[in-house]
Amino acid sequence: MKTLLIGLLGMSLAAGVLAHDEGKLAQMPPEGPYVQVNDVLPLPAFLPGLGILFVDPDTLPAGPFLSYDRDGKLSATVYMTPLEELKNGVAYDDLAVGSHEVTAVDIYYNAGHPGVESPHAHVVLFHDKGAKDRLAK
Repeated sequence: MKTLLIGLLGMSLAAGVLAHDEGKLAQMPPEGPYVQVNDVLPLPAFLPGLGILFVDPDTLPAGPFLSYDRDGKLSATVYMTPLEELKNGVAYDDLAVGSHEVTAVDIYYNAGHPGVESPHAHVVLFHDKGAKDRLAK
């Protein structure tokens, strides 16, 4: 059931996006209210698989987290949705995306980390065909 729920969440995220000026997010750093995650949490600047993350603190825990590669190119939008909240019926509707182009979606479990301590699902929307490879290294 959890897998189905998370899969449906990922599909709805990819379909239900908010309009914004993508050009302002294409290269890091994005304009405020986004902050670089490692400036406010004890995390490394580059997280293998997720890249360099920026988030609007008011959107925590779900995000979106804007994910940039080492060259500063927006490569993915990441959501971190607490499993307990999903289980209890919390819905995360109309989440923003960094780019409307989505070439692949990964969804996987995370036991918790600074910033989102409870077990949660990472929903990662990759914005171009090479993004996953660039974020891996």
